[in-house]
Amino acid sequence: MEYVEKQLSSEEKYNGLIIKVKLDEIELYNGRRSRREVVEHSGGVCVVPLGRDGCVTAVRQYRYPVSKSLIELPAGKLEKGEDPYSAALRELEEETGLKAEKLVPLGSVYSSPGFSNEELYIYLAENCSQGEAHPDADEFLDIIRIPLDEFVSRVMADEIRDGKTCVGILKTYHYVSERKGKNGNE
Repeated sequence: MEYVEKQLSSEEKYNGLIIKVKLDEIELYNGRRSRREVVEHSGGVCVVPLGRDGCVTAVRQYRYPVSKSLIELPAGKLEKGEDPYSAALRELEEETGLKAEKLVPLGSVYSSPGFSNEELYIYLAENCSQGEAHPDADEFLDIIRIPLDEFVSRVMADEIRDGKTCVGILKTYHYVSERKGKNGNE
């Protein structure tokens, strides 16, 4: 059974550069009323650049909301009306300088559906060539390379905690394992 909640009213509380915050009044499945705080976001992309040597290119950057530097996959927000595939190519090149010959879609995830509609599209980038990175003016990144097996181990050991990165790495590991299984050893 699906317990659908019906919107009765919506009030915009904040409209910022990246998000919009609303307070909605809703009707629950049982007829009672409740309220939901909703963060609207245009969505984003996350790219797993896997080299022929089995290493993943990632970035280390300081994240103000959690007050620490995190290891993350290259990622960014979708511009209004932007195609996720194009955004993935753009973000990969901006943050790492890599240009992918091929992007494999690995699905999408909701970052935090309890309060946000943000959907992140995940891609595996293969056959990349190195160019020049050109991050945004307010983006300071260290580019690092980590073997995929080590990356998975670090995710599972709770050393890497960025959600999109964890999902992207585990989906990539599964994809690569499946492909190896079908091709013998590839």
